[in-house]
Amino acid sequence: MSAEQAPVVEETEESVTADDPRPGRFTRLRVRSSTIRAKNRWSSKAGVISLAVLVVASLSVLGGLYWFSYRQDKALDGDAAKAAVTAASDGVVAILSYSPETLDHDFSAARTRLTGDFLSYYDNFSRQVIAPAATQKSLKTTAVVLRGALTEFHPDSAVVLLFVNQTTQSKDRPEPSMASSTVLVTVVKADGKWLISQFNPA
Repeated sequence: MSAEQAPVVEETEESVTADDPRPGRFTRLRVRSSTIRAKNRWSSKAGVISLAVLVVASLSVLGGLYWFSYRQDKALDGDAAKAAVTAASDGVVAILSYSPETLDHDFSAARTRLTGDFLSYYDNFSRQVIAPAATQKSLKTTAVVLRGALTEFHPDSAVVLLFVNQTTQSKDRPEPSMASSTVLVTVVKADGKWLISQFNPA
């Protein structure tokens, strides 16, 4: 075969091929279209998965914020509430417990747990009423708080309901006698401590 005939054979093959339906071409197009659709489906799925991951991550962050802020605040409030009840209970025990042998110490201990107008009232009442009665009649009282509950609570104040038993002895009545009572005690936070500002029978 000569060099001049080679292009004719090549052209004839190309011409014949050009007249054919060229299934291979359509197959390639179909494959390419299927590939594009598959990629689109995977892109959509990937988008959904990414969105789901983002939502889960956001919820995790919110959960962490809830735990470390809200829950910690609640824990701090719980500790402060317990401290308020304890201060009210200890203060009432100090106010209602005294002995003729230790009056000065008892009054001084009670005053450290009081504040405001109630501190002034207690100071006068203890000196003018309690001290003479305790000295003359050998009056001794001991108070015990059975239980206490918050009725109001704020960051710097609280109202506590206390159930109290008070035992009293005197020269005239040496046998202990017990009386039960309930009191509403208001405590306020001053210099980082809970102090009694009001004391009212309930």
